[in-house]
Amino acid sequence: MYWDGNMGVWGYILMGVSFVLFWGAVITAIILFSRSMGAGNRRYDAGGHDTGIAEHLLAERFARGEIDESEYTARLTVLRRGRRA
Repeated sequence: MYWDGNMGVWGYILMGVSFVLFWGAVITAIILFSRSMGAGNRRYDAGGHDTGIAEHLLAERFARGEIDESEYTARLTVLRRGRRA
């Protein structure tokens, strides 16, 4: 076939759509990768468990008055000791 350097209307449309899809996939991959790597300030104990959530729940219980200060500090110490071990 002889194209004479002209792709035609459908060639330009296909080129434009593929350009948008390619860069959309690249940007999506970068965003997903950065979200998976920047998992926030999660902290894991020796067993690989996320203690950041446990500390947050413990702080919420303390703020609601379900536990007193001594129980809060004791449980927080246990959580943090398990994380360092």
